[in-house]
Amino acid sequence: MDAGFGISITFATSSWSADLLDISPPAATREAIDVSHMGLASGFKEFMPSDLVDWGEAKLTVAFDPATRPPIDAAVEQITITFPEGDTWVFDGFLTKYEPKAPMEDKMTADVTLKVSGNVVMSAGT
Repeated sequence: MDAGFGISITFATSSWSADLLDISPPAATREAIDVSHMGLASGFKEFMPSDLVDWGEAKLTVAFDPATRPPIDAAVEQITITFPEGDTWVFDGFLTKYEPKAPMEDKMTADVTLKVSGNVVMSAGT
């Protein structure tokens, strides 16, 4: 088990960077399709898995720098999350939310949401 210290994220096209404070990597989901019908003798609902997987979103908290513009209007780009042992998660995605916060007596942060488009490719570090 590792701690999260040392995780980094890179954006291939926009080259946007920010000091990463917290990250919730993408999480995969797929729908359950209800295939129940009136002729079921069991009296129980039946389901089948959808063929489509949605990797959802990644959520970040970063240090807010008012002089740096995030790529909120950029096209889909390759995003790489690198974990402390060198493992990587690579996916196409784009920003859907950038919400800065500037409290009076604490560090300025921004909540960032990334939408994954397609698959997440996971590779073990060396």
